[in-house]
Amino acid sequence: DPETAPATLAAPVAPVAPATSTASDAASAGSSAGAGSPASTPAPIRGHVEFRNVEFAYPGAEAPVLKGISFAAQPGEITAIVGSTGCGKSTLINLIPRFYDVTNGSVLVDGVDIRELTQQDLRDKVGFVPQKAFLFSGTVASNLRYGKSDATDDELWHALEVAQAADFVSEMPGQLEAVVSQGGTNLSGGQRQRLAIARALVRKPEICVFDDSFSALDFTTDARLRAALGDELRSAGAEANVDASATVLIVAQRVSTIMNADRIIVLDRGMIVGMGTHKELMERCAVYREIVFSQLAEEEVA
Repeated sequence: DPETAPATLAAPVAPVAPATSTASDAASAGSSAGAGSPASTPAPIRGHVEFRNVEFAYPGAEAPVLKGISFAAQPGEITAIVGSTGCGKSTLINLIPRFYDVTNGSVLVDGVDIRELTQQDLRDKVGFVPQKAFLFSGTVASNLRYGKSDATDDELWHALEVAQAADFVSEMPGQLEAVVSQGGTNLSGGQRQRLAIARALVRKPEICVFDDSFSALDFTTDARLRAALGDELRSAGAEANVDASATVLIVAQRVSTIMNADRIIVLDRGMIVGMGTHKELMERCAVYREIVFSQLAEEEVA
């Protein structure tokens, strides 16, 4: 499945775009790339993301996966992307850290085409959590500090609290110094995913991207994590792990994950067929209503 392909491999390396899942894992951890990138960054990144008439086709493909994609994701807001399997959600989100480059159109961050930024500077600003979390051999702390080596223990615990991982980490022998096997095989899928989310939050990125990152979580943990993430996003406190002006983009299969987003983008066959709040889309977007009612009972979406 080309839509999910960038999250299937894992190693602490991030080659230039187009890239394999290796880049996804490295970006979620805060790694850098560079060969073939421009030599300088035009301006500091604050987090405003804009897709401007974007089209993307995989090499050798007969038809584009994405067509005419235009929208803006604002700092301080949660923008969600939803659609059926294979509609292009993950492909779209992978264009932001340049795991792929657009075929036509442009992706801009703070008004600058991302192709004019170095990949290192771009990915340093993007906290990316792929569908399949990958952890490195070491400890909980070494995994969380992969993208920010000078993070304090307090910062690590704060990120773990937001990611709903503090409880199980506190019960592990050694806690922050608890051993993590290569790939996190000594942890459950949900635990690996929560640590990967915490790792991204430790970096305090201007842009947070979650590519179906909540699907491995049970509904209760999912809800608690989203509530905590929302609190962090809107917090202006100096200790916040997600900056108050951060831009958050979430790709999700479950409607319950994105119902409260500030903006929901509905994809169908690679095109945007609806954009708005949950309430607005329920009123005017048939594709969204179909997705919602296929997952939730009517009383849950009233």
